Amino acid sequence: MDSAAGTGRRRQNEVYRAGVYGRRPLVPTTAEPLQRRARARLTARAYAYVAGGAGEEATQRANRTAFDRWAVVPRVLRDVSARDTSVELFGRRIPAPLLLGPVGALELVHREADLAVARAAASLGVPFVFSNQASVPMETCAQAMGDAPRWFQLYWSTSDELVESLVGRAEASGAEALVVTLDTTMLGWRPRDLDLGHLPFALGKGIAQYTSDPVFRRLVEERVAAAGDAAPAQAAEAAGRDRQPRPTLAAVVAMVGMARAWPGPLRENLRSPLPRAAVETFQAIYSRPSITWADLAWLRSRTRLPILLKGVLHPDDARRALDEGVDGVVVSTHGGRQVDRSISALDALPDVVTAVGDRAPVLLDSGIRSGADVLVAVALGARAVLLGRPYAWGLGLGGEAGVRQVVSDVLGEFDLTLGLTGHTSVAELTPEALRRVW
Repeated sequence: MDSAAGTGRRRQNEVYRAGVYGRRPLVPTTAEPLQRRARARLTARAYAYVAGGAGEEATQRANRTAFDRWAVVPRVLRDVSARDTSVELFGRRIPAPLLLGPVGALELVHREADLAVARAAASLGVPFVFSNQASVPMETCAQAMGDAPRWFQLYWSTSDELVESLVGRAEASGAEALVVTLDTTMLGWRPRDLDLGHLPFALGKGIAQYTSDPVFRRLVEERVAAAGDAAPAQAAEAAGRDRQPRPTLAAVVAMVGMARAWPGPLRENLRSPLPRAAVETFQAIYSRPSITWADLAWLRSRTRLPILLKGVLHPDDARRALDEGVDGVVVSTHGGRQVDRSISALDALPDVVTAVGDRAPVLLDSGIRSGADVLVAVALGARAVLLGRPYAWGLGLGGEAGVRQVVSDVLGEFDLTLGLTGHTSVAELTPEALRRVW
């Protein structure tokens, strides 16, 4: 097939050629079967963490229902034989209006975690937003990506020194933008995880950006030293209490997991107080509910990178963000994981786009499952979208190859939908391509 035919036809050709030899795609090519198969493969804890949302998960459902309210109106008899799906973001031309969003604790679904995602993203030229809650340090992922584009998600911890260290490392790792996540200053009420009594970070999972950070490691060592100074008093107090229950198998497994999360030989870590102290330190400084608009100037003074605010849903907040000097906003409900009964991301998008105008790019996160979803979001004004859960399911089912297929399928469908609706470039997509149907 002609290499100029576009990503969609090339992807179809790969699948059908393999089918002649009896080979089917590694993972399902649509979102719902992909998630069902992942549920059958993953542990209950892993599936609950990735699939779960806040409360009754009304926001998760709203994120998907919002897409159903829009229909694409195809136009015909237009020459769509050559199509350009690329867009530009902060001086970088990327192959489509698609980035891989940050997903924490990916070691729950696959042992190679973020590293597999980084390799898959790099092979396709799609930007990968490194998670602040990654299972692999950003430097390791950056090395695997070569010159491919990457961004960094920042959770603002209670230690500004740690924030500054993370930002500096992101710059040194070649990150081209910072995505400051604002909707997780506290952890949302997530019943799927609560019912299992499972928080991956409490087990040392998803804290690799921290344990690889010199500032964080110093804070851990200071915590251990402070605990050592207080040990005699604590021992006297413990002597007067009832004996503690014997450790359970789950507790032993947890301690081994914490030991694996701390750099160094496992045997030494099992005898060291540092791994457990690392988890305790993380839990103490993980997020800062007191962050306000006034803090943005401090961050702006400490990085040359473009800054995007993620979690913006109100147009007034979008206007204020631009007035404060940020470089873009991401309309997001954190995948429905933080506030139940929130407005959906797609429903919030048009008002935010109107508020921002042409001052800065507006991106959309939450609810994207397909190439057709990408087209709807872009037509409503998003410069690009972030894909999340689908690639995590692909990772769980097929590692790097699974991620690559999921992303390739979304890119291919977007290209075909663009052409089949009578468009040859992303710039042609406007709300005129859509109709609200209910």
